[in-house]
This record gives sequence, structure tokens and C-alpha cells, in this order.
Amino acid sequence: MREFRIRGVSTNIAFVENLLKHLTFLNDTYTTKFIDTTDELFNFRKRRDRGTKVLTYIADITVNGHPETKGRAKPPAGLKTPIAPKVSTEAPPRGTRQILDEEGPQAVADWMAAQKKLLLTDTTMRDGHQSLLATRMRSIDMIRVAPAYAHMMPSLFSMECWGGATFDVAYRFLQECPWQRLRDLRAAMPNLMTQMLLRASNGVGYTNYPDNVVQAFVKQAAASGVDVFRVFDSLNWVENMRVAMDAVIEANKVCEGTVCYTGDILNPDRAKYDLKYYVEMGKALRDAGAHVLGLKDMAGLLKPASARILIKALKEEVGLPIHFHTHDTGGIAGATILAAAEAGVDAADAAMDAFSGNTSQPTLGSIVEALRFTERDTGLDMGAIRQISDYWEQVRLQYAAFESAQQAPSSEVYLHEMPGGQFTNLKAQARSLGLEERWPEVAQTYADVNKMFGDIVKVTPSSKVVGDMALMMVSQGLKRDDVENPAKDVSFPDSVVDMMKGNLGQPPGGWPEALQRKVLKDERPITDRPGKHLAPVNLEEVRAQLIADLDGFNVDDEDLNGYLMYPKVFLDYMGRHRIYGPVRTLPTRTFFYGMEPGEEISAEIDPGKTLEIRLITVGETGDDGEVKVFFELNGQPRSVRVANREIAAKTAQRLKADMSNPAHIGAPMPGAVATVAATPGAKVKAGDLLLTIEAMKMETGLHADRDAVVKAVHVQPGAQIEAKDLLIEFEE
Repeated sequence: MREFRIRGVSTNIAFVENLLKHLTFLNDTYTTKFIDTTDELFNFRKRRDRGTKVLTYIADITVNGHPETKGRAKPPAGLKTPIAPKVSTEAPPRGTRQILDEEGPQAVADWMAAQKKLLLTDTTMRDGHQSLLATRMRSIDMIRVAPAYAHMMPSLFSMECWGGATFDVAYRFLQECPWQRLRDLRAAMPNLMTQMLLRASNGVGYTNYPDNVVQAFVKQAAASGVDVFRVFDSLNWVENMRVAMDAVIEANKVCEGTVCYTGDILNPDRAKYDLKYYVEMGKALRDAGAHVLGLKDMAGLLKPASARILIKALKEEVGLPIHFHTHDTGGIAGATILAAAEAGVDAADAAMDAFSGNTSQPTLGSIVEALRFTERDTGLDMGAIRQISDYWEQVRLQYAAFESAQQAPSSEVYLHEMPGGQFTNLKAQARSLGLEERWPEVAQTYADVNKMFGDIVKVTPSSKVVGDMALMMVSQGLKRDDVENPAKDVSFPDSVVDMMKGNLGQPPGGWPEALQRKVLKDERPITDRPGKHLAPVNLEEVRAQLIADLDGFNVDDEDLNGYLMYPKVFLDYMGRHRIYGPVRTLPTRTFFYGMEPGEEISAEIDPGKTLEIRLITVGETGDDGEVKVFFELNGQPRSVRVANREIAAKTAQRLKADMSNPAHIGAPMPGAVATVAATPGAKVKAGDLLLTIEAMKMETGLHADRDAVVKAVHVQPGAQIEAKDLLIEFEE
């Protein structure tokens, strides 16, 4: 019975299911009053109907295109679904995860410090695609290859696969849950430590959150699968990092307190960020409880000669194992990692070959080869690296629409100092504002804004503020002198005002006073930790309200924390999920481009439950502006209707009845209205005829189910209707 799907009319299948499985019926002890006296026979579980929802999504993208890929480059014709290297189904070898689970985070740090080999973190699943493909990689492409990492590269230090921009992009653009991504990757790589990027008091957002929200988020991230938390502050303010660091330590996970690198320690004109500055910050992070010292070179500014000096000083004076992160925007980051390795750095980040270079990380395979047969030999298998990179190469082809225009490294990075993850995004913003041909001017203005702000650390979210200001100045023809001129009125972007208020924290030496006064006018800034001024959130009150807003949906701790970070983004995601279902299971090409007639795909919506989908044909657009799309779903013919947004509908779309509202009378089937007996304002009694519907040469009468007053009649005789169209409304 459960295999039957009868659409367009109501059926008693759910009732028959309940009857067939009821013990009284099975025991043959029922009487003629059995149905009358057994209420549970009428408790019907609402079908999730995920198949129809997924078909609706495919139909919509096939007819209308995906807003993220429309008009952009397409993958090569005939590109097949990438196939990951096959591995054993047995448990993978032991890895760093077992050290953490069995001995704790300090044991991991001690083990790191004792290694002669250079430890490597693979960033492909987080910063690799964030830097090269605007963070658009989908979970299915990561999860497919995760077992290969576990079995073929068990000696990796960690897999960076979560946090940063990946969190909101998953909800906002990829229509999938970032928490489920984390859980799935955790399960597929049980021997490798998973790593995330945490913006300290900014969580994975772009603003400061109350302390208890940050604490709850870290606790949940640890419970859902994060092992290593790289904690940083966008202005290098340790005071702003303590709440997040303490939460990581309390969760018994690896706390990587991170120094963000900017400037040039060898340049006497950039004395603000000299060697002493970095050593002192390293000591402060050590004293705050960090297990590992992170060195985050987000723009790829650290040069080989500087790396030797900096790493040596940090190793000698701070004493923590060091984990180095950089970007290859300038083209020499590989050399910087080798210099850092010579100076004793314990671990470094690299991206798998197919996702490396330019604004991403240096090439993992090349670093492994460069250190082979040396004292710092990584011990990683080059054959495994090549196989996994071949898989990633095929994956990357699917995301052609998101490739940046940067074809080669650029020394321009030493001028503007933009983080690798911002560079391509800012170029896209400039293009949308018509400033693409003025990019050199934008880059120079970005550098000017940085100096105007007092030469700050530029990493999310502070880097976004600098970018906002630079674009505004170029678009309005403003120079630095204009902005700093007290007599010239300037309307500053909201992000600049917020930063100057102190809501991102305090940079070394504070903000330039004259500029701050001009930005804030009469408003006084705060100079202590922003979190101190934010009242704690009542988490259970928020959960209760969210459950109510989502019509009783069970809001678990993951959902609650997602909502606390991005309220509107989360609600929008949930709204789309109700319409389209588990689209995360679709192949990437289908998700972004829909299907072609005759094409067949598989989508596993649950373990062991697979949808076999074949697109038969796409109909013509009707007068109502809708297109009928014909499929086969698991061998059965199915069709769905979607609006063609390219063509204005010739007739207004009918309202749909709210089936939970007893005052709404909806159409039980598609057809035509034959007669209408009800009139607005008329009083009707239970059983009175309201209207008749003609469908398939039969007339069906709709009768009032209670005494009521007719509020509105929405149809006329002859009108074509679809199932659930609103026909009549009663006064409530």
C-alpha cells in the first residue's frame, strides 16, 4: 500500500494502512463498531513527499535556470559525475583523531612538537574552494571523496572542512545544512581531525555576538564533529578571542589561538607590526590557554626571508607548536612554506593540487615532493595525492560558473594586501558597480583606505569594511584627502560606522582620532570588549519562538545555533526546504543546471532509499505561464508544473487553500467548475451544495461541512482549476 501514489484526489490509503496494521484487525477480534470506536485509525501521518519536492526543484531549474549560474560559463558537455578512488570498507588506519580522543588536546600539541616531519593540513574542503570558487562547493562532492582521505592519507594532521564563509553559503546559496555536512564528513573520516575557522566573538558571522551565543555555538560545533578550532580576531585583539578560546578548551578540543600576519617585519616603514609585536601576541595567546599557535597569513604577504626569522623567534620565545596558513596569491607561498619548514614550523596548510595556487593555498603535492628524502619529509603517499587530485580536477569542472578571472599569481597583492578569500569577491563587486575597468584604482584605493584607518589587520570582517569603503570612494570619485578633510561632508558605509564605534574591537594603537570623530560625529565609541555590552540571549525562549514560527518544526540545537548566527538566512533556507526537499542529494550538475530530456540520475535521499529520476520531456508554456515537466520516478510516470518566470502569465495565478484553515474550501481535484451555488454573504447549513466540479466526465459536488456564512467566492462556472485551489471562503 505504501508504494501507491494517487494524485489529484483524496484517497483512503492512509486509513487502510492503519486498518491493516491494527492489532484488533490482525487478531480477528473486531466487531461492526470497530471503525466507529477506534479513533487511531484516523490518525494519518502526513507524507513527506520528498520525491515530488525534488522533482519540483529539478523542473524549476530546468525551465528557469539557476540564478547563480545563469549567463555564466558552463561545464564541458558530456561531463560525468566524478568518481572517487575506491577504498576498503574496513576501518581506516589510526590517525590524529585517535590521539585527541584517547589522550586529549594537550597530547596532540605535545605529539606535534615531537615530530620531525612537516605535518600538513588539507584545505580543499574549506579555504581551497572558498578562495577559488566563491565557496560554492557542495557537500556531496566532499563526502564522496572523504573515505579516500581516511584510508589513503591517514597521516594528514587535519582536514579543514568547516567554518569561515562555508557556513552561511551552505544555507544561503547551496540549500543544504552545514551541520549535516560536518556530521557526514566526521563519520566518513573517523581517523582524521576535522578543522574549522572560527572568527572568535564573530562566530561564523560578520558581527559580534553575545558571549553565551558564542559559547553555545562552539559547544555544538564540538559535539557535531569539529576537532581543531582555529580561533582568530579580525583586528588581532586577544581580549576579543578569550570567550571563544575558553569555550574550545572547555569542550576538550584543540584550541589553535591564531596570530594574523600583515605588513612586513623586514620593512622599517611598517614598524607597527614588527617581530616584537608578533612574539608578544604569541605569548598572550599561549597564556590564554592555546594548545597550538596558528600563524594566519590570509593575504600571502609573508615572504621566505621573513618566515625564517618569524618562525624561529616564535618557536624560541613562545614555545607552542606552530601551524602556518598562507595563500599563493603572489606566487611564492610554496617557497615560504619551505623556508618555514627549515625554521622549524610544525604544520602547514596546503590545498590538493587541483584546488591550489593563486588565491588558494600552495600545492600540497609539490610541497610533499620538495621535502621528500629530507629531514622534514611529510611521509605522505604521492600516488594517493595524485588519485585524489584527479577526482578534485573533475569536481572543479562542474563549478565553471564560479571560477574567478584571475589566471595567474599577482604581485599586486603586496600593494593592496587583500585576503585571498576577498580578492575575487571584491573584483565581482567592482564589476557589478561598473568599476571593472578601474580595478587598478580600486586596488590602490583599498591600500589608501587601509592607511587611512591606521594600517589595520585585514581579514573577515575587517577586510570587508576596507573593501566597502574603497568601492564607495572610487564610485563617488573621492580621494583620501577628501575623506579626511573635516570640512567635506562624507556619507560613510554602515560597516565603517560600526567598526569605528568599536563593535569589531580595537586595533593596536586604537583608531585615528580625527577620522573616528568625523565618522561618529557626536556618538561616543566603546573601547572595551563589545561582548560586554551585549545581553545574554535566552536560548530556550528563542527556540520556543522559532518552533512557533516554523509551525511546530522540531528545532534541535544545531538548528537553533544556525538561526542565532543568521536568523533571516536560516528562515529562508527552511522555507525553500519545505518546497524543494532534500536537494543536497542531487548531482552537482543537476543542482545548478537541471536535466536534459532522456537524462537519468540517481539521488539517495536516505540510506538505502534512492530516487531514480528520468526526465521525459518539457512541455510548452501555457496561458497561465506554467510549464508541465514530465518525469519517470522509480519507473512511474510523474509530472509537475512550474511557473516559467521568463514569460509573464496571461492569467492571474489562483490562491491556494490553507488546508489547516477550516474557513477555506479548496479544490479536491483538478478540473472545471460546472456550477456555483454559493454567493458572498449567504448563510449555508451543513450539507448545502456550494458548487460542482467536472473532471473526467464526472461531476462532483462540494457541500458545506458546517453552518457558516460565505465570505467570498473565488471562481465562476467554466473556470479551470487545479487541486488545492481556493474556491470558497467562509467567515471565521
